[in-house]
Amino acid sequence: MSETIHAPSAPKAVGNYPHARRVGELLFLSGIGPRDPATDAIPGNELFADGRVRRYDIEAQTRAVFANVQAVLEASGARWDDLVDVTVYLTDMARDFKAYNAIWAEYFPDPATAPCRTTLGITALPTPIAIELKCTAIAKD
Repeated sequence: MSETIHAPSAPKAVGNYPHARRVGELLFLSGIGPRDPATDAIPGNELFADGRVRRYDIEAQTRAVFANVQAVLEASGARWDDLVDVTVYLTDMARDFKAYNAIWAEYFPDPATAPCRTTLGITALPTPIAIELKCTAIAKD
């Protein structure tokens, strides 16, 4: 049996899926991006008139995506420390990994207690974002 989680303080999903699903003590978060929950804007993006991205700020997007993950965790009754596995998708690994990795170290300063992590370089995400996280956590009742 599973429970669907909707996080009112996180951005709306861009498709027909929940923010998270709890199965026993495991919590599976859907892919989460950096969109602002109130405005749906993407922090740090500058767009051309036609909507294409002119430039973006990976640091702003990383901090925003971490805040959105935290909002979903909290709505699920979990905490940041409950994360056990994170898959990171970056649209420009060569440009963005160093900055992303530095911010990761701020949030997880001790490798002994940090979640496992896999970082993938991909060509695109479904909206004009540069980062998305897919997370698994332990969520005890």
